[in-house]
Amino acid sequence: MGIAENLSTVQAKIPIGVKLVAVSKTKSNESIMQAYAAGQRDFGENKPQELMAKQKDLPRDINWHMIGHLQTNKVKYIAPFVSLVHAVDSLKLLTTLNLEAQKNNRVITYLLQIHIAQEETKFGFDYKEIVSLIRSEEYKSFYNVRLGGVMGMATFTDDSELVRSEFRYLKDCFLNLKNDFFKEDDEFKDISMGMSDDYIIAIEEGSTMVRIGSSIFGVR
Repeated sequence: MGIAENLSTVQAKIPIGVKLVAVSKTKSNESIMQAYAAGQRDFGENKPQELMAKQKDLPRDINWHMIGHLQTNKVKYIAPFVSLVHAVDSLKLLTTLNLEAQKNNRVITYLLQIHIAQEETKFGFDYKEIVSLIRSEEYKSFYNVRLGGVMGMATFTDDSELVRSEFRYLKDCFLNLKNDFFKEDDEFKDISMGMSDDYIIAIEEGSTMVRIGSSIFGVR
């Protein structure tokens, strides 16, 4: 099957209200344009320079998502145009994101990454660190970034019950933050969780945004 057919198959499994981010990292502009021609507008990249090059060459109505770990010295490449930064995992990164957004006279929406997996290699805050961050004076001084929700990556495993419990925990974190800090904030609304291997479970556990690459573009 081609990219358009794969995209259609994935879309049929995603309910209304859940956003599909097509993970186009390492994929050619031609492949991205096949998905674009089929109606896809949200694409995810994990290398800022590659993202910047694609943004320059591809249609202006694409919403570019920065997924994966972002180094502070690379923020400047994507700050002028990025739609959503999925994985803010430190105060240092958030500070830099705010500064670069300010330089570009815009407000950048981001998600806080929560460490939900068993693997130590995954990035992210724990819940208590996020509460401390939100209560801090630094956080309150950031006017050029907007918190849109949370994201997390489950353990890479065949144990679907473990994956389900990790997604459930992320949803609980979101609900607690919403209730305690963002009850009146309509912008705090997203739970980005779920990739090609586990997005069905993620949706069942409350995901509002899934990041899918290989099921659309094929395995590298």
